[in-house]
Amino acid sequence: MESLGELERTALEQLWDAAAPLTPGELRDRLATGDQRGLALTTVMTVLSRLEKKGFVARDRTVRPATYAPVSAREEYVAELMHDALGAAGDRTEALARFVGRASADETAALRRLLGLG
Repeated sequence: MESLGELERTALEQLWDAAAPLTPGELRDRLATGDQRGLALTTVMTVLSRLEKKGFVARDRTVRPATYAPVSAREEYVAELMHDALGAAGDRTEALARFVGRASADETAALRRLLGLG
């Protein structure tokens, strides 16, 4: 999976949180909080272009200005990150055991249901 820079990740999070696809200007407005104040529109467009090239967002050119939307859900992205991290483990079973050992009771119950164990 392609890695994301901090601004790319923040932009993608804003797109996930949006109720509908966003224009670059709308995304810039949403990013105008915290550490991302005063981003140039060209910077936002560059970030969106990079996210599109990496396969994280799709651009709709049928509307003006073009809008951008995530290609997959946040949960899919997180699942892919988890899978990649597991692949980096020397001992996958030990990594899974440590993951499950840190899971809350609700998370453990969810895992059991997903595995058909309860």
